[in-house]
Amino acid sequence: MIRGEKVAKVEKIAVLRANGLGDFIFLLPALQALRATYPTAELVLLGKTWHATFLEGRGLVDRVVVVPPYGGVGEPEGVEPDTAQVERFFAAMRRERFDLALQLHGGGRYSNPFVARLGSRLTVGLRAPEAAPLDCWLPYVYLQPEIVRYLEVVALVGATTTTLEPHLPLIAADVRELRRLPGLSWPLARLVVLHPGASDPRRRWPPAAFAWVGERLAAAGAQLALIGTEAERALVEAVKTAMRSPVLDLCGRLSLGELAALLHAARLVVGNDSGPLHLAEAVGTATVGIYWAFNALTAGPLTRARHRLLVAWQFRCPVCDLDCLTASCPHSDSFVSSIRPEEVLAEALALFTSEEGRELRRQEQDTALWQAG
Repeated sequence: MIRGEKVAKVEKIAVLRANGLGDFIFLLPALQALRATYPTAELVLLGKTWHATFLEGRGLVDRVVVVPPYGGVGEPEGVEPDTAQVERFFAAMRRERFDLALQLHGGGRYSNPFVARLGSRLTVGLRAPEAAPLDCWLPYVYLQPEIVRYLEVVALVGATTTTLEPHLPLIAADVRELRRLPGLSWPLARLVVLHPGASDPRRRWPPAAFAWVGERLAAAGAQLALIGTEAERALVEAVKTAMRSPVLDLCGRLSLGELAALLHAARLVVGNDSGPLHLAEAVGTATVGIYWAFNALTAGPLTRARHRLLVAWQFRCPVCDLDCLTASCPHSDSFVSSIRPEEVLAEALALFTSEEGRELRRQEQDTALWQAG
């Protein structure tokens, strides 16, 4: 069933999206469209604990309800739920009396039955061939930009937008936290942030390549910082070890709010296809991204004035030579190592040297926020 018109008498909307940082960034234009179309409705995100903490005070949603551990929705498929906890959750959700419940969490094999149990007046979302239908749905097709995918879903209930690019606002607390962080040399107008991590090892560009690019950006006048989670410490250390230029190691030292403020203050971010790269785009910073094949289409930025991407079109496993378009293997070696450092450096230098005027204008616009911080 396909609609397309605004639904009457909507007072409360649930949106299911219980996953990681980058996945949430792709949702932002759709949330903006829902907010603009239903300005008086309460917008409730069904997400994870980090959503509840990070989104407080940003005005993107009215409330976050944390989804309990549930296989295929926020957790791996095989996770056994706490039946009593799950039943309490769905009972509480039915008492909410949602008018709309939107499934923006994949193809729907697990998430469509989940949304159906919320008791909403109308369920809307995506449907892969093996998934149960919702009241209104679109087919889930892998080869589609994620941002556009969710905009297409919310359009089923009349929600439209004027922008395709995610925007995530900073709050004063982000800036206050960052200013208390030792080791930063203010101002940060020449800061370049390097992020060598990614959740999938196959999407990681070699640390030596990051170091090579970093050295040459430092020679061009950049102040360098490395970011990553504690799980990515070995990657960050490998980049540091391969460099002679000074680089600030912020691995494992940043909250999400501090990370957002740092990326916003930076002139440029160079990184793999990952949450921090997409966050940088959403806070308005120029980026150079390393992408593997089809991820460039689904997760890459939609504009090029401030965002550049380098794409590796390698489909065979570098270890066993299996064609990974049609099958999968147990190896996790990089599929993006063929991207030449010289190509990344050229794009990075082009953005770094052209960003100065934009940076000054952006800092003027943000003066009140940074002074408050």
